[in-house]
Amino acid sequence: MATKKSKSKRKPSAAFMKPMTIGSALQPVVGTKAIPRTEVVKKLWAYIKKNNLQDKKERRNINADENLKKVFGGKKTVSMFEMTKLVSKHLS
Repeated sequence: MATKKSKSKRKPSAAFMKPMTIGSALQPVVGTKAIPRTEVVKKLWAYIKKNNLQDKKERRNINADENLKKVFGGKKTVSMFEMTKLVSKHLS
């Protein structure tokens, strides 16, 4: 009989799980309650998918609506990677 090795689940970093204060520009998108950075990103993606803001041709780009323009510093389109950098400015 083959024995199964028990795989220990990787613990998430405590820094990622710390509730963050949401900046006023980001509140219309993810809410006002302090939540961890991981939840902010989840809610942001849910908002993007719900409002169909992912670029049709270039899937890595996000087309901003009025709420996201405030978060993205007035930019109409940002890449996924740029988005996380811009969002972190609104968390404290």
